[in-house]
Amino acid sequence: MSKKRVGILTSGGDCPGLNAILYAVLKYAGSLNWTVYGIANGTDGFIDVALGRIDPEDMRIDEHSFDIPGQKGMGVLLFLSGSVLGCRGKKQREPQEDELICQGYQKIQLDVLIAIGGDGSLEIISELAQKGNWNLVAIPKTIDNDVPGTERVVGFDTAVEVVSDALYNLTFTAASHDRIMLVQVMGRDAGHLALSAGIAGGADVILLPELVPVINERIVSETCLKIAHIRQHKRKFALIVVAEGVQGESQDEPSAEYLKRQLQQYSHLHNSTGATGFYGLGEKIEIRVTILGHLTRSNRPTASDRLLATAFGIKAIEVIAREKDNFQRMVILQEGQIRDRPLAEVMSELKAAKSHSACASPVDPDGFIVQVARALGIYLGN
Repeated sequence: MSKKRVGILTSGGDCPGLNAILYAVLKYAGSLNWTVYGIANGTDGFIDVALGRIDPEDMRIDEHSFDIPGQKGMGVLLFLSGSVLGCRGKKQREPQEDELICQGYQKIQLDVLIAIGGDGSLEIISELAQKGNWNLVAIPKTIDNDVPGTERVVGFDTAVEVVSDALYNLTFTAASHDRIMLVQVMGRDAGHLALSAGIAGGADVILLPELVPVINERIVSETCLKIAHIRQHKRKFALIVVAEGVQGESQDEPSAEYLKRQLQQYSHLHNSTGATGFYGLGEKIEIRVTILGHLTRSNRPTASDRLLATAFGIKAIEVIAREKDNFQRMVILQEGQIRDRPLAEVMSELKAAKSHSACASPVDPDGFIVQVARALGIYLGN
């Protein structure tokens, strides 16, 4: 087998498990005597090479590039969150920047690029690869789990764990003060994270962009009724999870803050006792908002994410060893197996969805996980 010069980069938002992919790629490529180049800060690293800011040979990495005192080798990468390569890169680029990126690729004399990214960043890199005639293997990652063609992506499992842990912790302070805890999580176009973590964390209400694109009076009214029912028959506190993609009155205001304000106003106006209370309960209700934000992306990757990341990295090297030339593939999880498929098929699905301003891999409103939530009595904006 001929010796390969392999570039690897991380692009788009960071998430847990990126370094575990790098770990697997370095281990397997090293055993084949291939040379691996770590492209810093996404595609911006190619621009730095083209402009002479970085010597390509300074980008070479191997299994001892990340040695730490007392540990020789790269095992530490398995457990690190974020990306040691950096994820910087602009969504909007000038034509001259594309030319510099292609020049940088050629200057390093790469045989292939492994690009780790979400739907947006992979679309950009796919276009660059076509323009520069690169060989490319894509590895999907995102806490949103919304890349089409794969059942799961790197980073999602850890994000679910982070959010469900937060809900667990908030349960006790909510119970102590008889409060409603309203938690906003990431998920601009897809509600996979809010749905899975909400179920695992014991939420009473979960609002997803696929089922509740806009918070209207009906959603507010039915959420109030759900909470009133809980407080009258079960307990005095409740947990609400809302994905950031659920729209309020203004995109400048966080969804959770808007929903909190609407719930307080509606419950006050429709209180049957006429007093400051909640649907006739005769008592003031307190709502607290927690916006998890980037905390969701920063935890140590779970064992499941480390395993998936490692398997994806190994599969990427297998694809490179198998393919001859002029290939663009994406590594996927399908029917419990690690496989690969033409990247062009994935890009076609993404572009078709984008043309309709839709998510390419949304929550299925009739899917089993939604059925699970409904069977548990969780309000989804029915």
